[in-house]
Amino acid sequence: MHAYRLSFSPRRALVAGVTGLMLLVLQGAANAATQAPPTIASGTLTIGSDLTYPPYAFMDGDTPAGLDPEFMKTLSSHLQLKPQFVDTRFANLILGINAKRIDIIASALYVTPERAKQIDFVPYFKTGGSLLALTGSGFKPATPEALCGKRVSSIKGASWIPKLAKVSQDTCAMKGLPAIDVREFETSPQASQALLAHAVDAQFEDSAVAKMTVDKMGGRLAITSTTPLFPVVVGLGVAKSDPALLAAVKGALDTMKHDGEYATLLKRYNVAEPTGEEIAQALGAAN
Repeated sequence: MHAYRLSFSPRRALVAGVTGLMLLVLQGAANAATQAPPTIASGTLTIGSDLTYPPYAFMDGDTPAGLDPEFMKTLSSHLQLKPQFVDTRFANLILGINAKRIDIIASALYVTPERAKQIDFVPYFKTGGSLLALTGSGFKPATPEALCGKRVSSIKGASWIPKLAKVSQDTCAMKGLPAIDVREFETSPQASQALLAHAVDAQFEDSAVAKMTVDKMGGRLAITSTTPLFPVVVGLGVAKSDPALLAAVKGALDTMKHDGEYATLLKRYNVAEPTGEEIAQALGAAN
């Protein structure tokens, strides 16, 4: 009986070594893909959102609710982070992220070339604007051009304000009509109250917000525009100094799309996914 003797094969050893190395690399890549990105507070995604802006973001008792909180809770789970919402007035959101007080903006923030010079965007839906007026007032503006010489309320810092200024310059002034008088308020409800108090003649508001406002006002206000005005792309905002978080957020959004979570949420809030062309147009000169 002959004793069994192990034989050494250099080729077999090389193949085994390469295979083992590849497995280690793949495992490392998988771990990196699932590892939570660095944030201000370890294990937490600090989210800046103006929680006075239903249906996008508002407080339901003590709980943030609406499209943005729902979206960010799902996104945060894919990032392996706990969502922490910081109620921040709209005009202070970009200041907050660049001052490192928040990790990300999720607050129906319209994508504009000017804003894209200050922060990076992850576009995630599109919407438009609407005009509101007092029911029975006799003033029923359908387009921005109908606002010449009128007082118009708006949430402070809204992207449509410079667009209204352009209409005022290009249309009103050219026709010899008075300018559009835009009056800015800290919150959308305050802008609506100004309209109810006859302090302004109309309100310009996001279409989904306008619909909710009209429903709550019991017939006192009406949407007078017939098509979405100044259609816009909405994006999550990330600091330009935080490319790791930006990449992680994009990856988490891709996962939401693959899992069907994204489409379900957009349908629930009657908004749509922007096309690549719409995103490029929204970014404009900043792209």
